[in-house]
Amino acid sequence: MAPSVQELHFHHLHIPITIDRIFPVMPAGPIPASPGDTLYLSNLDDMIGARVFTPTVYFYRPNSLISRQRPIMKTLRDALSSVLVPYYPFSGRLRERKNGKLEVFFGPEQGVLMVEAHSEMGLSNLGDLSVPNPGYAPLVFKFPDEGPYKVIDMPLLMAQVTFFSCGGFSLGLRTCHCLCDGLGAMQFLAAWSSTAKSGELVTNPSPCWEREIFRPRDPPLVKYPHVEFMRVDDGSTLAATLAENKMVQKCYRISREFQIHLKNLAQEEGNPSCTSFDAMAAHVWRSWVKALDVKPQDSNLRLTFSVNARQKLKNPSLKDGFYGNALCVACAMSAASELTGGCLSETTRMVRDARLSVSEEYLRSTIDHLEVAGPRRLEFDGKLTITQWTRFSIYESADFGWGRPVYAGPIDLTPTPQVCVFLPEGEAAASAGTMLVWICLPEPAADRFGAYLCVMDPDDRLKIDSHASSTYKN
Repeated sequence: MAPSVQELHFHHLHIPITIDRIFPVMPAGPIPASPGDTLYLSNLDDMIGARVFTPTVYFYRPNSLISRQRPIMKTLRDALSSVLVPYYPFSGRLRERKNGKLEVFFGPEQGVLMVEAHSEMGLSNLGDLSVPNPGYAPLVFKFPDEGPYKVIDMPLLMAQVTFFSCGGFSLGLRTCHCLCDGLGAMQFLAAWSSTAKSGELVTNPSPCWEREIFRPRDPPLVKYPHVEFMRVDDGSTLAATLAENKMVQKCYRISREFQIHLKNLAQEEGNPSCTSFDAMAAHVWRSWVKALDVKPQDSNLRLTFSVNARQKLKNPSLKDGFYGNALCVACAMSAASELTGGCLSETTRMVRDARLSVSEEYLRSTIDHLEVAGPRRLEFDGKLTITQWTRFSIYESADFGWGRPVYAGPIDLTPTPQVCVFLPEGEAAASAGTMLVWICLPEPAADRFGAYLCVMDPDDRLKIDSHASSTYKN
């Protein structure tokens, strides 16, 4: 029987590619914006954590659906051009106003960027395509002199198609997070792929901009402390451990049975609303703190994660098709001793309470807090951030008519060191309900984290002795 938790190993890749051409893609028809026009971005769109590009890659194996009768580049380009009419903000650029806020502006001949490339390698040379891999980086276009957080005056969508010698290809995307959150990106991707398959424009639902719904109140009314954004001097060894050690990326396959067992173990009597995410996030947080051996034990640590606020908005509610950022950052706080010495159910309750604390009023307070005291830099002190992709329909949304991709997802966790991503596994394993846990760790703590992650006993006392490496499941 396959182990409940299995480490998936990265192949160390060097993918040589040749870029054949780079060209802009413009909207196929008139759009409701002229040169000089601007669009408002909300504080949720403009917050410091959204001023990034999200890179993703999609691999398509050679099959009978990929043929000269349906040229890949032309199909993707024409469909993208059509979709850019209703999704016209992607064809604009970002600029910073005098007050420091970003806005979308439109100028002549902007559009999005498309890149055609090829590699002499075959997809089989890339190893296990079910695992994210930093080695996929050449398949996602970046400008040679581009900084890590540059978004101003950049194309807001960049799409690179790389053809492999075997007949398969990859689609590498970089999407500006200021324009859409994960669900919004899936909506755009589904419209593009559906249009490619049908040969005519398909948008279901119709895209809705309306960022003005998230304007701050006048005057702003901040009702909560919003510790998720604060700079916290936790006084622990955590920062030094992260700074002084080489960081490595690890990926683990988590079986459905393990997830169910974990949730049952975390379930408190009279608390039927505990979710699988609550339990898994709590388990990963505890494993992370134990593996890093955080001292002193009274250090205050944080776990942050995003909560989709779409269904929480009632006054007014968001229209179907809204694709902007509608995420609120939830934060659980705990002393290190409670995470290492307490039980899973206690930590799960902290995560659950943080998730349920995100209400419409909390979201409005977040927007007002960002208006009056918006952070100008990312804060990581004492913090682990978990990002959940498991509810995205990423494999279904990326079927352009050549079948679903064998891998669809992100490629690299750097430059953010304290992040963990929950990913859906590919189509072959989707029916089994497995998920991937992908995390960045200091090298000395990596084996310990894997051991804590996969071990549970009936009393939920995770004790890793000096022989942990010999009992760790591979």
